[in-house]
Amino acid sequence: MGMRAYIIRRILLLIPTIIGVTLLIFAVVQVLSPEQRAALYVTSEQQADDIEVIIEKYHLRDPVYIQYFIWITHVLQGNLGFNQKSPKGPVLANILNRAPATIELTIIAAPVIILLGIFLGVSSAVHRDRLVDHVTRIISIIGWSFPSFWLGILLLAVFYAGLGWVGPGRLSVDTDVFVRSADFTRYTGLYTIDGLLNGQLWVTVDALKHLILPVVSLTVQSIALIVRVMRSSMLEALTKGYIVSARAKGLGQREVINKHARRNALIPVVTLAGMLSAGLLTGVVITETIFYIPGLGSYAAHMALPPPDIAGVLGFTLFTGVLFVIVNLIVDVAYAYIDPRIRLE
Repeated sequence: MGMRAYIIRRILLLIPTIIGVTLLIFAVVQVLSPEQRAALYVTSEQQADDIEVIIEKYHLRDPVYIQYFIWITHVLQGNLGFNQKSPKGPVLANILNRAPATIELTIIAAPVIILLGIFLGVSSAVHRDRLVDHVTRIISIIGWSFPSFWLGILLLAVFYAGLGWVGPGRLSVDTDVFVRSADFTRYTGLYTIDGLLNGQLWVTVDALKHLILPVVSLTVQSIALIVRVMRSSMLEALTKGYIVSARAKGLGQREVINKHARRNALIPVVTLAGMLSAGLLTGVVITETIFYIPGLGSYAAHMALPPPDIAGVLGFTLFTGVLFVIVNLIVDVAYAYIDPRIRLE
């Protein structure tokens, strides 16, 4: 089976998987009464006083299969409900408004975590039981042992409260005032990119400066797992027969490691990297809360606080479920690229 046919087949399998996700979320909603489910779509006090109108509009007393059809139709149209908590408004609009902050954090943190983790893991395996290996393993153990909330608070205490170099938030106060003015156009919501598109390099620099501490906080703990998995996978790959044969044919150490061993050792790391990236994209609750980043993680935490905003929680859950399904598709395609035997099977 060629790569194109493999990708098409995986995309087709994606459809029933997403349908399964929506069915599961819909089934959870069914524990609520029709009045409680109708509250998800209340946008004004007038509607709250006449809840039966909403129940009739969304067919919330009809058979379950009709309710599902009506619900999924509204979901496909972008209607995920209405947030009763601040900021009040359509759930989808609030999620899209929060997404750029999380995406900006992810596109900086994920490559650092994955690439540096792979490099350190390979180096540790190649220099097994030497100084490089010992130092890498010690750093990994220490990094994995650091609670993310403790490290985040420590970084703020040192670099914000102590040294006054950089504070929480996405931008400094003066920069934030400027980007909210009419002189600045928000093209993407990512300040590092919008600063360049507006010809304001200082905005990009300020945004990058505010990303340093949260990226460090995420990297220290997450990279430890990548290093440990990559090291174990690489050590196993180095014992395979094809590596012995490659060396017997006179191939150099660099070619054996980079061309043969590392590529085969990447498969378990690809899975881990995919799930890690999806986790970052759905919002890192603790990191975004500590560093006051108005992203998806802080949105989910706010919606879940008692009394919970059911529409917000369900909308975020649906967004997260679909995102993880899509990431799994990307991981499967990466598998097939790294190891052609997978698509042949």
